Amino acid sequence: MSEDDTQQLLQQRTTFTSASAVSAQAKAVSRSLSGMELKQLAQRGGFAIDENTGDRMISALEDMLDALEARWSELEKLGKAPPLSTTSTAQWVSQHTVQTASDDRGLLTQLQNARTELPQYIDAIREAKRRYSDTESGTQSTLDGFKPGLTDS
Repeated sequence: MSEDDTQQLLQQRTTFTSASAVSAQAKAVSRSLSGMELKQLAQRGGFAIDENTGDRMISALEDMLDALEARWSELEKLGKAPPLSTTSTAQWVSQHTVQTASDDRGLLTQLQNARTELPQYIDAIREAKRRYSDTESGTQSTLDGFKPGLTDS
């Protein structure tokens, strides 16, 4: 194997390794955080949200949760087989409808997950608002220490 061949092989391997690393990072970034993970992130100070923005986010999430709750009895019907005729095809369609609504990627499953996760998102945002307030107060105190005439010396 020539030196050029070796260099080319090393370059290909490096490119493949870099592409794999980028792909792994992209997968991690594209995954949504669960409500619990977001709450833990807020508790660790991983993010903070000002009062006004936090209130608007909480309001939007609460509106979504209220809409889900108000319609839940109707939405649950997606988990039941629709009444169709007794033909083989109709029965297959009926069962397929139930399966696609309630499998792990189904609409009903996703809406149930939202009912579980949204309250945790709201709690995380409340925690992030507290963190912002604490950080803002600490920053203000630090900045006040730099004002001329406020030192005791």
